[in-house]
Amino acid sequence: MLLSPQAERNWASLCSALEDVLQDQSHKQLFALELGSGTGQHVIRFAQKMPFITWQPSDIKEESRDSIKAYIAATHAKTVLQPVHLDASEPWEKWAGLPRSSCDVIVAINLLQYSSFKTAQGVFSGAGQILRQKGLLITYGMYAINGTITPSCNEHLDAELRKMNPEWGLPDIDVLRQLAYGNGIRMERIIEMEEYHKCLIFRKL
Repeated sequence: MLLSPQAERNWASLCSALEDVLQDQSHKQLFALELGSGTGQHVIRFAQKMPFITWQPSDIKEESRDSIKAYIAATHAKTVLQPVHLDASEPWEKWAGLPRSSCDVIVAINLLQYSSFKTAQGVFSGAGQILRQKGLLITYGMYAINGTITPSCNEHLDAELRKMNPEWGLPDIDVLRQLAYGNGIRMERIIEMEEYHKCLIFRKL
């Protein structure tokens, strides 16, 4: 089982944001896909707090999928499916065999800043196909706004990410809004989170 201190710090505030966004649907059973599930800490906590959602975790790395499996086994999570390999930069037809219009919710936590623009395009084009009508895409992380990054700690993070990989960096909210719109998805709201993070809430039209 891998342990991410950041995931341990932010799961509670993320749970609150998700519960807030999904509260009007808590009377029905939902199906959610998490892109880039990482250690598995988030998805297990979400499952414990929101039993009305069946979760499909996914990750590109085998070590992350092994960690998710270990968390599922340790917590006896009933509403978390076994993790699947999923590369969001690939066409949606390769997204672990998920059918069109099969998801109520897609969640991507701290994924976009560690991704190329091709992956960001893949997230939105895939979401446009796999989400049901009125389904939600929820992304969490740090962002640029109109090409500007504030405060300076976010600028430093952006520079560090680009040093690690020139294709990485804080994505621009306006660029994401346009990517969403081109795939039949509308940005509905921005939730301000701790330490300059934001949750972006998109809804499929």
